[in-house]
Amino acid sequence: MVVSPHPLVPRVERQHQLIEELRARDRRPLTADSLAGRLGVSVRTIERDVADLQNAGIPIATRRGPGGGYTIVARSRLPPVALDAAEASALVVSLAAIGPRASASARTAMAKLLDALTEGNPGWPPS
Repeated sequence: MVVSPHPLVPRVERQHQLIEELRARDRRPLTADSLAGRLGVSVRTIERDVADLQNAGIPIATRRGPGGGYTIVARSRLPPVALDAAEASALVVSLAAIGPRASASARTAMAKLLDALTEGNPGWPPS
């Protein structure tokens, strides 16, 4: 049995999967029922996760009624993002707290951030 390094890991992984499901739909709505089935959770859990993500500023739109559901307006490719060292460090610490290997995206994000933070440092990685 694998024990999660942090109790929030399952929630973070689920919310990441929720965002990816919405992003993959390219602005076509997904219902809470559909998302619940895809993620293996209850409709109430989807509603709570969507509300939490919206409160955090994630641009998830909700449309009620026939043909409604959840959509997200997100780019498939991001422009370069300039972070200062403190911002990058904040992201590294956040990833480390939930487990930098929680998903493939978390692993590659951590690698990119560490590379940016340590580039040109002759003492990194430690021997």
